[in-house]
Amino acid sequence: MQRDKFFSAWSALHGEVPVTGIIKSWLAISYAAVRPLHRLRITPNVLTTLGLVAAIATWPTATTWLAPALLVLSLLCDGLDGSLAMITEKTSKRGAMIDSVVDRVSEVFWVLAFYRIGADARILFFAAIFAFTQEYLRARAAGLGYPDITAVTIAERPVRASLLFIAMIGFELKINVVNNLSVIWLGMQAVSLVYLSSVYFKRLQSR
Repeated sequence: MQRDKFFSAWSALHGEVPVTGIIKSWLAISYAAVRPLHRLRITPNVLTTLGLVAAIATWPTATTWLAPALLVLSLLCDGLDGSLAMITEKTSKRGAMIDSVVDRVSEVFWVLAFYRIGADARILFFAAIFAFTQEYLRARAAGLGYPDITAVTIAERPVRASLLFIAMIGFELKINVVNNLSVIWLGMQAVSLVYLSSVYFKRLQSR
């Protein structure tokens, strides 16, 4: 698949979102990264499984230097499996559903890793509930036939992973920022949920 066709396929799967700016840059990197994987006959399911295993492993290794590397690996696999599916023309509703479920399961173990390095359980509980509700709203809107309703918040999945990554590095360097970062996540997630809910309800009411 040529790059322009890859961009068009991605846009079609995401409600005809324009491929410009940061999105185009990321897709260009993603396209270049998955082409050799395709030649090696690595399947999207292999990447999805590897990402899940890496995410689960962040929990038992949370207090070691291995955890940040596993977190990055899980996020990369999550970002590349969809691109590989498009290049191999193996995209399907079943694959999208599995990918979504794996994302949510992975984030459960990210939260457990956050807790293991000292974050307050109550703060993490509400932050996780807000995050999962945010993703449920997106899935529900798509399920109702509105995949074109798009809105990027300040607490998307890569941002959540970045906060955990910084917390893990801080823990290893004996810098006490874990609870501060969990509070920041909670605040950002609350703002994001309110913003996304407002966008969705306004758009749905206008139809």
